[in-house]
Amino acid sequence: MVYLSRIYTKSGDSGDTGLGDGSRVPKDHPRVAAYGSVDELNAVLGLLVSQFPQAAEIELVRSIQNDLFDVGADLCLPQAAAEKPGAHLRVRPEQVERLERAIDRLNEHLTPLTSFILPGGQGAAAWCHLARTVCRRAEREVVTLSRLESIGSQVVVYLNRLSDLLFVLGRVYNNNGREDILWRPGQTQSV
Repeated sequence: MVYLSRIYTKSGDSGDTGLGDGSRVPKDHPRVAAYGSVDELNAVLGLLVSQFPQAAEIELVRSIQNDLFDVGADLCLPQAAAEKPGAHLRVRPEQVERLERAIDRLNEHLTPLTSFILPGGQGAAAWCHLARTVCRRAEREVVTLSRLESIGSQVVVYLNRLSDLLFVLGRVYNNNGREDILWRPGQTQSV
């Protein structure tokens, strides 16, 4: 359980921060950058929810926001080599599978694409595209971290699936893809 009685501690005033195991690292450490981007992604999804509270699949989005705290907790606690399964909160395969089921369910009703789509369209779709790009950055930062230190095995997988889901959800919010804006290669090049 989390208990916050004071919001500021002054412990980070010198440019470092504490991890879940009590160790301290610089605030620009790859681990901090990774879970910072996950936090940013969560905030973008919060804007989607606040702007479109009645949108389809909004409960799915809220559940993803909760998952993203799990992702952040996983990243905040360095994984020890001898860590026993279930000893700490880690992203689980079931969370990835839930995203895959949602992708399959939502994509089933969409027309296959014949071109890339431009990020935009309806407001909710545009927020999904922004969230997708932040998710991809978080995924890249987690991959960078994974080359330096051990991380939970499902974190990259979860973020990879989530970016796919956000793409599909953007299409859903664009009237099931009917209002997607297709990329027209070379459209503005002079002849």
